Amino acid sequence: MSSVLPVDRSNESLRDSGATAPASPSGFWTNPWIQLFAGVVCMAMVANLQYGWTIFVNPIDAKFHWGKVAIQYTFTLFVLFETWLVPVEAYLADRYGPRLVVMAGGVLIAAAWIMYAHANTLTMLYTGGAVGGIGTGLVYGTCVGNAVKWFQDRRGLAAGLTAAGFGAGAAITVVPLTRSLAAHGYEATLIHFALLQGIVVLIAAMVLVKPPKGAALRRLNPRLVQTKIDLGPAQMLASPIFWVMYVAFILVGSSGLMAAAQLAPIANTFGIAKSSVTLFGFTGPALIFALSLNNLFNGLGRPIFGSLSDYIGREYTMFITFIGGALAMLALSKYGHNPALFVILAALIFLSWGDIYSIFPALTSDQFGRRFASTNYGFLYTAKGCAALFVPIGGYIAARTGNWTATLELAAAANIIAALLLVFVVRPLRMRELRQREASAAVAAAPAD
Repeated sequence: MSSVLPVDRSNESLRDSGATAPASPSGFWTNPWIQLFAGVVCMAMVANLQYGWTIFVNPIDAKFHWGKVAIQYTFTLFVLFETWLVPVEAYLADRYGPRLVVMAGGVLIAAAWIMYAHANTLTMLYTGGAVGGIGTGLVYGTCVGNAVKWFQDRRGLAAGLTAAGFGAGAAITVVPLTRSLAAHGYEATLIHFALLQGIVVLIAAMVLVKPPKGAALRRLNPRLVQTKIDLGPAQMLASPIFWVMYVAFILVGSSGLMAAAQLAPIANTFGIAKSSVTLFGFTGPALIFALSLNNLFNGLGRPIFGSLSDYIGREYTMFITFIGGALAMLALSKYGHNPALFVILAALIFLSWGDIYSIFPALTSDQFGRRFASTNYGFLYTAKGCAALFVPIGGYIAARTGNWTATLELAAAANIIAALLLVFVVRPLRMRELRQREASAAVAAAPAD
């Protein structure tokens, strides 16, 4: 798994020469856009396991009186299992193809919500969280990896649209979930949506296939630095580039997760949580308005910046968005007491933060190849789990200082450091490593004297 895979030496230049690539496989179901659409549908159906969980906490507590803190450990377990097992799950997808792996994920996400519905002990609730995390990881890691495999020349757009499905699913189903909860109770709602979402994933997963071996479905993007030599996880983990990317992911991921977790306390501290705001023809309380707009901007930013990275480069796009996110955080600390500015600045933070889930998968595939794209990104995705461990620091600093200024400044600094790492460390290292790799391949391909 860790060896460099044999490639077509006639087509191995660092930048594609523009020659015609081998023909794509024929057939409706093997059309790359159909593969992408199926992956987006699967992602939309697992989104509520993360984003919809919060609406069930109060009803569960009202029935069993376990305490909200104890109940919320379910979500912590969900995130840990969803994140840290992705490398193993993605390896299964690379090894056996995406269909069976995503179908298994569909079964597990349905089982998780059914377990929630019937849980009469915290142990059973926690078990459901672990099962749901495994199922979501199976779907998430596989669908993102499959997308970048099918779109070599537009990896940023493909990963962005797939990742956006994770947010879109929550936006589409949040109203039906809330209405069902009010009309039928949380147990019936969990069971009904478990079956609905699980069945849709099973159907969509039947479409998923990985690209045929040896087929260059699309030429590499001539605007980007991309390799055609596939490296396995062991080789990737031995590369310094991976670890710098990992640190950058943690820096931006922790600042974004902090903003997501602490937005309500920040709004309450500023005294504007319930202040009325009118924007874009809509009126609502500042905090509720911000939460709604954040989800929208978080989803929109992923394909927009993913597509932009296909044109100007991954590192440069992340530099722009990370700096933009830092400026929005600094502005929020200074001007967030204004309800309208609070809503707008929070949305800009989420707009810039979400692109790590579209551009990093594309960058990983650019640098380490297509064949093990799911597994390789799975290892990088564990940085999200590490980032989550730093989120409580923001609240701790705010408690010690009595305000959110230092926390937001620290988050902004993390974004700026990550932006500088991408442009001034990752990109030069990538260029050097790919030149060395290309030179080694050329020597190996040269005829013996």
